[in-house]
Amino acid sequence: MEFAGFAALVVIAIAVWLVVKAHDVRLVLLTAAILIALAAGLPEWPKVGGRSTGAALGEWFTSYSVHPLAKVLREFLATFSNEKFVVPICSAMGFAYVLRHTGCERHLVLLLVKPLRRVRWLLVPGVLLVGFLVNIPVISQTSTAVCIGPVIVPLMRAARYSMATIGACLLLGASVGGELLNPGAPELLTVFALTGVSTTEQTQRYMPPLVFTQLAVSVLVFWAMSFWWERKGSTETSSGATVADESHPVADAVGSPERINLFKALVPLVPLALLFASGLPEPYKLFDIPDEWVINKKPDGKRDSAYNSRLIGLAMLVGVLAAAAVTPSKARGCVKQFFDGAGYGFANVVSLIVIATCFGKAIESAGLAEALGRLIAGTPQLMQPLAGFVPLSFAAISGSGMASTQSLYEFFYNPAVALGLDPVDVGGLVSLGSAAGRTMSPVAAVTLMCATLSGTNPFTLAKRVAVPLLVGMVVVVGLRIAGGL
Repeated sequence: MEFAGFAALVVIAIAVWLVVKAHDVRLVLLTAAILIALAAGLPEWPKVGGRSTGAALGEWFTSYSVHPLAKVLREFLATFSNEKFVVPICSAMGFAYVLRHTGCERHLVLLLVKPLRRVRWLLVPGVLLVGFLVNIPVISQTSTAVCIGPVIVPLMRAARYSMATIGACLLLGASVGGELLNPGAPELLTVFALTGVSTTEQTQRYMPPLVFTQLAVSVLVFWAMSFWWERKGSTETSSGATVADESHPVADAVGSPERINLFKALVPLVPLALLFASGLPEPYKLFDIPDEWVINKKPDGKRDSAYNSRLIGLAMLVGVLAAAAVTPSKARGCVKQFFDGAGYGFANVVSLIVIATCFGKAIESAGLAEALGRLIAGTPQLMQPLAGFVPLSFAAISGSGMASTQSLYEFFYNPAVALGLDPVDVGGLVSLGSAAGRTMSPVAAVTLMCATLSGTNPFTLAKRVAVPLLVGMVVVVGLRIAGGL
């Protein structure tokens, strides 16, 4: 490994330390990307000779038109305006805000938790499954936590669970990987961009075995650990935590029979149903959405690659119309809520993807991607463990599973093709590892939201979900190596 590679490792180590010390993730990763890019360009520094230092410096910066710093800057600008992320993420967040505004998400949650109200011993796995199921149509983990939190927190508190266990249930259920079964998930679009395999096919063929294995193992391990936590009597609540009891207004709403509007409960599923119905292979496809509804047709008749991401945006807009239709009294505010949510998605999700992608480009420029490729080529049996746990580590640092998949998948794509492996299979493992890393990250938006909802410390929640997720990833990777997945 050359100087740039060693310098990159040092910068990465410092970046990890700064993130752990609660410095802003975006600032840390962007600064690290610039420093790594500069280190990667040092060999290009020209000799001054008889020229002035200014002329030499000018030549050095001019040479960056094809060198690391320019690549990082171009990556920033390209990702900042890349509709592959902006359209699906912002429209999904906008839809989530509309669901919250109209109350449709609450009716879906109430419908799902209704069987759990009088069965205490099933509350933990039940809540995890509710979070998982809600995350499939909602996509955003933070929005999922916001959807289920006001119902789940008082329900579990009334059953005498500690706030730390409640917060960890929210976090694991909302973020374990339900969104990976939705064709609109941005991680799947990243895999589609390189492989050409549609996101619908990925959700039908590639992702279910991985996601359900991770879910089953994580739920069982977490459930067993929750008995130990509750028996130990560890509450781990902050001094200002709010305890929901019978006098709590939300607890009253959950404890008393509330009429569930099935039309409202089904609205969150509208975009998901639309994407599946139009994305199924022939002869099962129910209908096809014409290109002209989302993109301009190409002269050669081929479908533009932007069709997939724009179709997701269209599905979310249809969902917004459905939400407005079933709640006419709140229809006036739906458009504003949609754009508020879209703005939140850009500021808190897309921005992190932009920075993490720049960080990945800098790492590639430093030669670490090539080193990883050589390592995998020399030891092919390391492909599966590395594809699962390297993205997991990066997502745990950055707090974003989408950013981890976007910045690292290409590192594994080329080695997978060279080894004759299915790159979509590898992409599924990268996406799953990224989801696990995000869930155990104390700086992830969903972790911070669950900590707020439960009045606990985000590091406490991250520690509680880490073991179940790691055990789940070990099982998934082990089964993949053994040929069982």
